Amino acid sequence: METFFIKAVQLIAALAFLVIVHEFGHYIIARAFGIKVEKFYLFFNPWFSLFKWKPKPSKKPKLDKDGNPKATWRDTEYGIGWLPLGGYVKIAGMIDESMDKEQMKQPEQPWEFRSRPAYQRLSVMLAGVVFNFILAIAIYAGIAFYWGREYIPLETAYEGMDFSPAALEAGFRNGDVILEADGKPIDMSDNTAMYHVADARTVRVLRDYKDTVDITLPADFIFMVSKNRAFMSYRMPAIVDKVQGGTAAAEAGLKPGDRIVGVGGFPTPSYTELTQELQKVAGRKVLLSIERGDSLIEVSAKPSKAGKLGFQLKPITELYPTERVKYSFLGSFPAGWEIGTSTLTTYVSSLRHLFSAEGAKSIGGFGAIGSMFPDRWNWLSFWEITAFLSVVLAFMNIIPIPGLDGGHAFFVLAEMITRRKPSEKFIEYAQYAGMMFLILLLLYANGADIVRAIMN
Repeated sequence: METFFIKAVQLIAALAFLVIVHEFGHYIIARAFGIKVEKFYLFFNPWFSLFKWKPKPSKKPKLDKDGNPKATWRDTEYGIGWLPLGGYVKIAGMIDESMDKEQMKQPEQPWEFRSRPAYQRLSVMLAGVVFNFILAIAIYAGIAFYWGREYIPLETAYEGMDFSPAALEAGFRNGDVILEADGKPIDMSDNTAMYHVADARTVRVLRDYKDTVDITLPADFIFMVSKNRAFMSYRMPAIVDKVQGGTAAAEAGLKPGDRIVGVGGFPTPSYTELTQELQKVAGRKVLLSIERGDSLIEVSAKPSKAGKLGFQLKPITELYPTERVKYSFLGSFPAGWEIGTSTLTTYVSSLRHLFSAEGAKSIGGFGAIGSMFPDRWNWLSFWEITAFLSVVLAFMNIIPIPGLDGGHAFFVLAEMITRRKPSEKFIEYAQYAGMMFLILLLLYANGADIVRAIMN
């Protein structure tokens, strides 16, 4: 329950932040063109709102050159809805989610969206997408400046990698060192490195420290490993860092620096094998093979019923040489741009997998998004995932589906090309169709999350 709560808080905080920035993009550009914004809401508010506030109108409103009152921030009702599925701004004179037909029956007003030239309407529609992408770049730049980038080059990870069961089934072996994916060297300083491995047809690895092996991956490999947040990880030798008092490790006399290489006669070259063997002998005494300095010794230990000995592993950064890239304040912005654009390119490339049977099964809703966040609050992870979601939100909104920003932008572009404005009735019907499609997609995605949760 605690894990669920922490993930839920991170998910809501990230989505709320992204929605506010997205809608603020529409709001500020509309305001810049003098278009009235009637509502600005975080989350949706059918029937009632959790909070709303409408400023008092100015006693002396400013007038435009034709003597009409200018649109100001005081025209807008600001609020928080109860349904956390996004947010919206209600722009006067626009057919949007509100489907305000009565307003559209009234004569056009100079401060309405529909009365403005096409380039202004297009700018308002694209503003949310642009603001989300700028936000992603800003977050990535902030991460680069504050944390830099620390990574372990694959060539220095002498113990190789550990792989998920699906990856092992595809042909990898624990201890393999990844060299190339489809003929291109893998660089772990690239934040999309694991995607390139999962998306490859052929991966070259170094096996047993001497043999070069080419692994031909199945076409659906990326879906086979999609359930694992990281389908491969650096292999951790079971080297003791600290021993907890009153535990099996303390009673067995384990010391910092000891490396456990066997349990009951079975070799445990890494922590992965160690945990597997300890589970088999949980609650029973067993001989542990220990490398201590230049000596190999055996000690007797009784793992807990959960298969634990009670020690902390030596941190990975003390086992493998790391490299850290530091960025100056000015240097962080090009880094943010590079990471943001490469993330967008990789995400768009990955979407081609959705047009398959396995791809359709992999679609997820809020549960799938929430599972991306770690079990414990970690600011670096939070901002990395938030930046990624900002890229996703920007791209998904630009798709030309009625009901999304891309759908509105598409109609405006068509008008600019054909010099003919689509009828309001046509846009209204298209809006209904688009919203119905999006609702069905939302139900399908979140229903798939529920089915997966039940089956697991």
